[in-house]
Amino acid sequence: MSYVLKSLNKKKDVDNAIKTCEDKVLVMRFGRETDGVCQQLDDILAKTSHDLSRMADIYIVDVDTVPVYTRYFDISLIPATVFFFNGQHMKVDYGTPDHTKFIGSFKTKQDFIDLVEVILRGALRGKLIVNSPIDPQNVPKYNLLYKDI
Repeated sequence: MSYVLKSLNKKKDVDNAIKTCEDKVLVMRFGRETDGVCQQLDDILAKTSHDLSRMADIYIVDVDTVPVYTRYFDISLIPATVFFFNGQHMKVDYGTPDHTKFIGSFKTKQDFIDLVEVILRGALRGKLIVNSPIDPQNVPKYNLLYKDI
């Protein structure tokens, strides 16, 4: 577990973070602290948290302790990183089928910093979806499988 990053362990904590974060990008990493890829992502988030402190608030959320949001954001692959601005869910076109969350870990710290900057600039202009500045080769590829219930 990253000791630099704040953890949200209840639905109420997640709700409060979304409602009270103003004029900053809210970054929430959904995953498990025992997962290796989550640990790699947490390392990148922790190293950039000080540099981005004026632009973003970064939290980690365990998918097992807050299952309501795990289902709401359809988090089936972990880690998944979700972005908000002033209570509004921000979407990013990564060149993948899912614009609601970033799946996997960022390749470099700079990829994450660039993404937060683009989300902030787009949100300040009133956009709800922005184009990813990350090189498409650095975006993890996955296939979405839809199952009829």
